[in-house]
Amino acid sequence: MTGASDSSRIVVNGLSKDFGRGIKAVDQLSFTVEPGSVTGFLGPNGAGKTTTLRMLLGLVNPSAGTATIGGQAYRDITNPLTRVGASLEASSYHPARTGLNHLRILCAAAGLPDSRADAVIAQVGLGDAAKRKVRGYSLGMRQRLGLAAALIGDPGVLILDEPANGLDPDGIRWLRGFFRHLAAEGRSVLVSSHQLNEIQEVADRVVILDRGRLVRSGSIDELTAGTDVVRVHTPTPQPFAAALAAAGLGVVELAPGVLDIRGGPVELVGHLAFVNGIELHQLSGSRANLEDLFFALTQGAHQALPQRPPAPQPRVGGVQ
Repeated sequence: MTGASDSSRIVVNGLSKDFGRGIKAVDQLSFTVEPGSVTGFLGPNGAGKTTTLRMLLGLVNPSAGTATIGGQAYRDITNPLTRVGASLEASSYHPARTGLNHLRILCAAAGLPDSRADAVIAQVGLGDAAKRKVRGYSLGMRQRLGLAAALIGDPGVLILDEPANGLDPDGIRWLRGFFRHLAAEGRSVLVSSHQLNEIQEVADRVVILDRGRLVRSGSIDELTAGTDVVRVHTPTPQPFAAALAAAGLGVVELAPGVLDIRGGPVELVGHLAFVNGIELHQLSGSRANLEDLFFALTQGAHQALPQRPPAPQPRVGGVQ
């Protein structure tokens, strides 16, 4: 795989799937996954994520709209294993077959040399288990084998459904770095996951679904912009509150001497304290994370983002 290419761009446009009897799994969904990036595909159970991935891979026919890879529907791609790698479950293996032989069968079907099987099984860290039967693999090992199968044709696109299921903490950390490596090679990586903390660490962008509809997409920084909260403890809250209000910041006094400030970064609040001669005993800031964003968008009527109290910071020179 060399460099980013338009042939690796995923475009979902107006995609819908109606299973009848009022069951609309996906409703007018549109988003793009750019080459050289990791996109988190998020939503609660039943949001339509797996149905979308299956339509993208030609396993389910859409009721309306299109899902293309490099401008082509999956069914029209020549030698699809060399363009698109996918792993939608970790159980589609013959239990009496070794991991290496499973991959060699995929190579034979795709007209690839057996050396690709050896290469990808080592690439995902299963080299020591290559000749063990899959029935003896843990769920985490089967997830790695599924990733190896997705990589067998060295594709420019990877579509993965819950790839972190069954992985231990070390495996999850490895997977995070592996995704970043794949994106750096110019691949498009689309990952459906409930591991919100891991998606926050690795994703360039996220696409969030609820009840089959797109509710938000963009980078995490874009989607959480404007949720900054700065907390200060000061023995002179009233003069400081007045100075903050004069600077156009929102101020709420939570308790005597404890202020929450919205509308500006922690650096601005610290500067205003300095120029107004305000003594501070604590100064800390926070921003809503992906978990906050996810639950705000998928619970109830898309309520406002919740604000988490800023975590205390180590004291330096009497100011926290």
